[in-house]
Amino acid sequence: MVRVMASGVFDILHTGHISYLEQARAMGDELVVVVACDNTVRKRKHEPITPEAMRARIIASLKAVDKAVIGNDGDMYRTIEEIRPDIIVLGYDQAFDENELRKELKKRNIAAEIRRAGECGDDLTGTRRIVERIIKGSGDSK
Repeated sequence: MVRVMASGVFDILHTGHISYLEQARAMGDELVVVVACDNTVRKRKHEPITPEAMRARIIASLKAVDKAVIGNDGDMYRTIEEIRPDIIVLGYDQAFDENELRKELKKRNIAAEIRRAGECGDDLTGTRRIVERIIKGSGDSK
């Protein structure tokens, strides 16, 4: 059995997320998705719109996903050590240095292959773009 791991914030679910998770699922037999905890989202992106438990529940309900877990606050590699994936799939736009990731995995004796998902062709594939459109649209109703 090939265990695949994907990760993300998934704050406002959109077709880019669905594409990413479907691509990840197609790479193995089981897909475990790590949903970033609220503190990580605050540190790296923005104040979360949806709380971590709700985001994890939404992701767990998707057809492509076998299991969703909330990521570790601080050391993301602890979560990877717990899941022990055969393949880690990065989103096409996730800012991970693949070489650094491979080095750290090797140091921790995690023999996971790193792959990148392809880009989704839909117009609204980024949460920031969706939020921008909502904000722009909210001014038009006056």
